[in-house]
Amino acid sequence: MTVTQAAQKVVVIGAGIIGVCAANALADEGFAVEFIDPLEPGSPGQCSYGNAGGLSPGSCIPNSMPGIARQVPGMLLDREGPIGLRLLDLPHALPWLLRFLANSRLSRVQRIADGMIELNRLTLACYEPLVKEAGCADLILHRGQLFAYENPNGPAGSALSIAMRRERGVRVEVLNAAQMRELEPAISPDYKAGVFLPEQGQCPNPGRLVASIAALARRKGVVFTRQSARSLVMQQGRVVGVATEAGMISATKVVVAAGAFSGPFARQVGVRVPLVSERGYHIMLPHAETGLRVNVNAAERKFVAAPMEGGLRLSGTVEFARPSAAPNWRRAEILLGQARHMFPGADLRGVERWMGNRPGTPDSIPVIEVAPRHDNVILAFGHGHQGLMGGSVTGRLVAELATGKPTSIDISHFRSARF
Repeated sequence: MTVTQAAQKVVVIGAGIIGVCAANALADEGFAVEFIDPLEPGSPGQCSYGNAGGLSPGSCIPNSMPGIARQVPGMLLDREGPIGLRLLDLPHALPWLLRFLANSRLSRVQRIADGMIELNRLTLACYEPLVKEAGCADLILHRGQLFAYENPNGPAGSALSIAMRRERGVRVEVLNAAQMRELEPAISPDYKAGVFLPEQGQCPNPGRLVASIAALARRKGVVFTRQSARSLVMQQGRVVGVATEAGMISATKVVVAAGAFSGPFARQVGVRVPLVSERGYHIMLPHAETGLRVNVNAAERKFVAAPMEGGLRLSGTVEFARPSAAPNWRRAEILLGQARHMFPGADLRGVERWMGNRPGTPDSIPVIEVAPRHDNVILAFGHGHQGLMGGSVTGRLVAELATGKPTSIDISHFRSARF
């Protein structure tokens, strides 16, 4: 810590997983830190709360892959499919969707995969000291991740994804039906083949993880202000604070980590990012004692089943709608049908439903940078489905950018100029 850093106040907009990890890393560097959010860290209203819990250092497969352009129309027309789009939101979502499809070219996919693995490969290495210090080391489990296929030839159809992982040093095991049943006997015998990633991890309670890391930040002296941030405050062309509903909070530096709500703050400093809310739904089944041990991705049906502290969680549907739109709980009901199929006979009483706004970019990777025209503003948003995975690494990067240190990884992948 330098005397200069001790005299600097950093305001972090957002107290989701990105914001609380950044707040801790900044406090460790000696900055005075305050983070702002209208919601309590780790509470159900936050996107991080509803995450499927995957912590995968080998995650490198973009959402937009070759061939998806042929699949999206069918997915959108299928009322039971994994993607939903309200007609009223089509003008809002269409430009983003066109960019999304353009990113499915193989050459582009390979570059995006390089960026994803660069960010995610350190997720466990960065989380482990943090959760130990926070007293919640039990929230990081090393059990691997399973992709389950109903088609016995399914892994052959995923040859590109498997090759992309292996090329980037990720250990991949292709399983037949008997091997998959031995690994995870809880799932239906309708699943005939699997791809297992043994080095991946999982978190059994994302909400508690965020709350615990936020509590650690508070013990380090970080101030939490439960207010809505409205805008950045400028004086003579320089950001000097954040306007909230209760007044202005002065700042030497500002970190924009407001997830799906980051766009307006970025635009104030001249950065325009194609960011949409990929609204995610999940259901929790508190009485479904299936014995499931690992996170299971249903490869064809595009959902994830995850064992959680509060029961079994199923997630994975995406809805393109404005963040202010009312939830469409039918998206959650689709997941209940998937639960019946994967876990026949499971006790489905007491279903709990959740919806949250994921911050999606069309190339599946976030923006992490010092704003090009404002050297005291750091952007850290757009992690989409992988916010929990990217939180620990992004927090470290934010602190490195704030101090001017060399970054732990190559962040050229995450510059906003790519748009």
